[in-house]
Amino acid sequence: MLSSTADHLYWMARSMERAENTARMLDVTYRMSLLKHGSIEPHNEWRAMLSISGLHEDFEARYPEPTATNVMHFMTLDKKNPGSIHNSLFNARENARAVRGSITSEMWEALNYTWLEMSKMHPKGILKQGVSRFFDWVKERSHLSRGIAYGTLLRDDTFRFLRLGTFLERADNTARILDVKYHILLPSSRDIGGAADYYQWGAILRSVSAFESYRKVYRDQITPKRVAELLILRPDMPRSLTACLAVVDPLLQEINGSTSGELLRRSGLLHGQLRFGSIDDIFSRGLHEYLSEFLERIYDLGDLINTTYFWSTDE
Repeated sequence: MLSSTADHLYWMARSMERAENTARMLDVTYRMSLLKHGSIEPHNEWRAMLSISGLHEDFEARYPEPTATNVMHFMTLDKKNPGSIHNSLFNARENARAVRGSITSEMWEALNYTWLEMSKMHPKGILKQGVSRFFDWVKERSHLSRGIAYGTLLRDDTFRFLRLGTFLERADNTARILDVKYHILLPSSRDIGGAADYYQWGAILRSVSAFESYRKVYRDQITPKRVAELLILRPDMPRSLTACLAVVDPLLQEINGSTSGELLRRSGLLHGQLRFGSIDDIFSRGLHEYLSEFLERIYDLGDLINTTYFWSTDE
């Protein structure tokens, strides 16, 4: 496979996953902002949303304050924000257009239709229909594109690079969500275990479709330690860090290549540490410190994927 083709496939998948993850966090943040708790500072949820995306500096340069209206526009329809849902869906469609010969017609039609519908949307229309309805639409389109890929593509390198982009982006997002909640939204000691804490942790679980899974696994009160265990170490939780690396690592081994040695080593090491890690060890070290290091390592892994497969002069 040409490196340029692999590049387009990889970023097509990452862009769709990013759009879905952004919709998830915006929807949960919006719902949380409607709940009034004395321990939550005004606009704090929206500041956290910007911190999760890593786009707070871009936002602050162009918007006066992190109100719900400003952040929602910045993260949904702002054409100048490279991480907005608008631009993520546009990038997914453009990458798909560049590799139409490598994907199925059903997949191209789904991505193209998604972008055509997205391009018609404007703030008043989204507000009129309801913001949660818009976010549900984004999630459904992402599910559809992923399902079509899984149901129609050959299990060759096209499929592998799509899956690689999806699960690397998902791991990054899950770690960011968990880190921001614990480090920025953590209430004062008197509020831990209270209503504000319960709703915030419950919202985080819902943002990654894990609320019902948590109840099934743990059955009782939502606690930070158990939420962290579910989203970091549980291999049967689809959006956990362990589950994501359990997909990424074998994919890299299947793709392989003459220059893949260091990439495989780092991926295998990270996967192994997640598989055999314990939540007690993570908390004794510090959850924020652990997640910060994970984000650095997942970023380095993505950078190494670029230099190994996409930026090489060898086709």
